Amino acid sequence: MMNIEEYKNVWVFIETEHGKVKNVGLELLNQGKILAKANNEKIIGIVIGRDMNDVVKSVISYGADEVILVEGEEYKDYSTDGYTNVMNKLVKKYKPSVILIGATINGRDLGPRLACRLQTGLTADCTGLDIDEASRAIAWTRPAFGGNLMATILCSDTRPQIGTVRPGVFKKTQPDESKSANVIKEEIHTPADEIRTKLIDFIKIAGEEGVKLEEAEIIVSGGRGLGKAENFSIVKELADVLGAAVGSSRAAVDAGWISPLQQVGQTGKTVGPKIYIAGGISGAVQHLAGMSSSDIIIAINKDPDAPIFNIADYAIVGDLFEVIPALTQQIREYQNS
Repeated sequence: MMNIEEYKNVWVFIETEHGKVKNVGLELLNQGKILAKANNEKIIGIVIGRDMNDVVKSVISYGADEVILVEGEEYKDYSTDGYTNVMNKLVKKYKPSVILIGATINGRDLGPRLACRLQTGLTADCTGLDIDEASRAIAWTRPAFGGNLMATILCSDTRPQIGTVRPGVFKKTQPDESKSANVIKEEIHTPADEIRTKLIDFIKIAGEEGVKLEEAEIIVSGGRGLGKAENFSIVKELADVLGAAVGSSRAAVDAGWISPLQQVGQTGKTVGPKIYIAGGISGAVQHLAGMSSSDIIIAINKDPDAPIFNIADYAIVGDLFEVIPALTQQIREYQNS
């Protein structure tokens, strides 16, 4: 029978792409540190890859108390078999209490595979993390029933507790380049014949030109109020002058006006930019849950009773077809002055 008391510390899987850290890992380091501190434990970054020195330095500067590093040519690119093998062996050796993984394409692949190997639970697609006062276990919060309810889940009987967490839910801390931490290098290799997939090439997905939603500091989103797909051009023009990413509500995606890759909300992407501009979005609870952690929210809607105005820092009651082009023009004039 498993002795839960043997399992200590909070791990964050640090996902990389082309040798660079994805933001979600740095976001989880910040929140993971809060969880670890509550139980008098360490926050530890897990780095797997090739030539990861710069990544390790970044992970330490963003708050890791310790880093476990596994390097090898076979880990240059993510693979289910290779990365699962590494994580499985590390967990069995070090016995962490919690593993936080970003709910990215790779994270959603790795998390359940690892949980199955370890015969423990996994809570997917979380939007909230806390400590349950009674058990001191992690309270994982995620959307349920199509986003109509929020469920809080405990993994009471097994360890480690594993969860995938949406990018953009939490904020990164400010990096401290002077910070130092212990780096443990582990030699774990996966034979080539055990890695059943091979990355041939990266294909850029249509619609991902420019800044990605999860990493954008400014997002301009459009909703049902735009009326038709062609009218997204005014949203894109404003985004261009601001150097922003383009987002949307679910209604715009369901209508076929824009790619699902750009949907913000409980059934889309959770974002936390410095500025979020919403044009023609009424503010359904599912959409608000995906962007309410933005630093500044600017809402444009002709309905003065639109729910989005309840959380907006700046509310503009007006016709978006007049307001957005005027705002774009003012910004252009300011930039050229």
